[in-house]
Amino acid sequence: MKKAVVIGLGLIGGSMALEWKKRLGYHIAGIDLNAQHIQKALELGIIDEETTYDQLWDAEIVLVAVPVNHISTVLLQVLDRIGEDTLVMDVGSVKGHICAAVAGHPRREHFVAAHPMAGTEHSGPEAALYDLFDGKVMALCEVGESHWKLLDRALSIAKALHMRVKMMSPADHDLHTAYVSHLSHVSSFMLGKTVLEIEKDESQIFDLASTGFASTVRLAKSDAQMWCPIFLENKVNVLKALNEYLKNLEHFKHLLETDQVQGIAEDIRQANYIRKILK
Repeated sequence: MKKAVVIGLGLIGGSMALEWKKRLGYHIAGIDLNAQHIQKALELGIIDEETTYDQLWDAEIVLVAVPVNHISTVLLQVLDRIGEDTLVMDVGSVKGHICAAVAGHPRREHFVAAHPMAGTEHSGPEAALYDLFDGKVMALCEVGESHWKLLDRALSIAKALHMRVKMMSPADHDLHTAYVSHLSHVSSFMLGKTVLEIEKDESQIFDLASTGFASTVRLAKSDAQMWCPIFLENKVNVLKALNEYLKNLEHFKHLLETDQVQGIAEDIRQANYIRKILK
């Protein structure tokens, strides 16, 4: 049976393991520094066994799904230990530092820099889901640096998971994810924090919160251990996105303070264009 190793058994690593077992027939071995994650992943059938870095040589694929600030270190350890036909992929949502870290490794061509654009606000092995990736995008970076046979395997995996593939440079990836993913998390975290600071009666939040508020702050439930490194690794692009966002907030505040009905309506109408993009 084909063997895959998943390093990091949280939402993305666990969900990928479930999909590889279900759709591709892989035997899944897992690595995680958290012994409770290993135990839970075994209990839930996410992995078939625990393994170590010294047992990577016979894996057809190794997935690195640890927090983004640790991916580079883990990747270098993995590349030192893999077999001649092993594909190595990561799932990091910031690609620039990762690609730079492995650029000089003698087995660089075994690595495909990947980012499955999918997730929920939950974390840990319990959060793993079948069908999480259906219809989502798999971003692949620096594909010219990967061996064509291993890149083809990565593309086959994305196809089996019913994902669309988008190839781009690490710089473009990090800029665009700052706008469409990282900024939305900052916004949600700070909205949740603001409401909790202003509304001291928690029962009022529970009783009066509409579906609009719940959907807007859903991402505020996301794990700090995961998101702090993402913001810091992509700091330049996140700050660029934040500056534009703050500019728009200040503009809207001015319109509201000065009772500019037409200006407020025009801002809303401009924002409504997102309907045509996100159908």
